[in-house]
Amino acid sequence: MLTSKQRAYLRGLANGLGTIFQIGKGGVSDEMCRQIDAALEARELIKLRTLDNSDYSPREAANEIAEKIGADVVTVIGTKFVLYKESKENKKIEL
Repeated sequence: MLTSKQRAYLRGLANGLGTIFQIGKGGVSDEMCRQIDAALEARELIKLRTLDNSDYSPREAANEIAEKIGADVVTVIGTKFVLYKESKENKKIEL
């Protein structure tokens, strides 16, 4: 669980990030969750986006993915959201 100061710090780091995953008509699959988990292990902080044709709202998608892979939702703004998960082997971000 992140504190508000940690969340604010991570939001600042996420400003320069590009979107690397998009949630579309296919929804949130197990394969997508595995790929997102691998990306979080490598980067610790990633930005995702929901497309207009998605059945999920950005908040719903963020919460479902975070629950499945054990990550924290940093922020949800518009169609984009940011996830954080501390890496076991490639620790880069010091909270």
